[in-house]
Amino acid sequence: MSQPFIKAFFDEPTNTISYLVADPVTRVAAVLDPVLDFDLASGVADTHSAQSILAFAREQDCRIAMVLETHAHADHLSAAPFIKAHTGAWIGIGVHIRDVQRIFRPVFAMTDLKTDGSDFDRLFGDGDRFLIGEMEVEVLHVPGHTPADVAYRIGDAAFVGDTLFMPDYGTARADFPGGDARTLYRSIRRLLSLPDETRLFMCHDYKAPGRDDYCWETTVGEQRKHSVHVSESVSEDEFVAMRESRDAGLSVPKLLLPSIQVNIKAGKFAEAEANGVTYLRIPVKWQAV
Repeated sequence: MSQPFIKAFFDEPTNTISYLVADPVTRVAAVLDPVLDFDLASGVADTHSAQSILAFAREQDCRIAMVLETHAHADHLSAAPFIKAHTGAWIGIGVHIRDVQRIFRPVFAMTDLKTDGSDFDRLFGDGDRFLIGEMEVEVLHVPGHTPADVAYRIGDAAFVGDTLFMPDYGTARADFPGGDARTLYRSIRRLLSLPDETRLFMCHDYKAPGRDDYCWETTVGEQRKHSVHVSESVSEDEFVAMRESRDAGLSVPKLLLPSIQVNIKAGKFAEAEANGVTYLRIPVKWQAV
């Protein structure tokens, strides 16, 4: 099988890496985790990041056939509907998005939200396989960060979403509803059981202390040897204790509230109101004083 052609697109406001992954023979391509640009302070959304992906695909004569989400992101909004509208691509995600929908439906009082995953075009179970052109994609269910996280293995590459960060930065948080540090450790060990030379592509990078540049590609071997959280010497109990302690001090992602309610619907916003404006909900919790 041909190795995939991979082009990364880094969005610094959300520290997110999206990818165009193409079969070099047929030029059929997938877009992974595309970002919708959204300014929380003004409520302005635009599509310049997604347009950059589309423009590059045209330059390379690639036909985008699908958008693949690794999970329902809590730190950026998805541009999947925009990509779909301009290319006819279908949108896929792990089947356990249903669990995430059931968790968050009451949080946002989304009475119109279907919890069967049908806002997405395709739902993937663990071990499912499909093609990008002539390249086979294997889906790996890697929960822990959220119940629905999946990784996509394509040739010698695996796109791991938020499950892993670069070796000098560590691993994903596991304190979101439905997340679990012990489950995350086991998912990571599954990924690190792949061959040492397997290339791992991150969905985020925040520049570890002492590093000047953003990075998003590493290998299984590098993670095993050098990960500050899950090198081979770290036990499951040690990881769980570290992860739970670390998560307790983390702040809420700036775009969590808009991201979750949009992304669990495959990037779709609620219908505009009579005044032509689309609104997002902010749950308010009163604290006793």
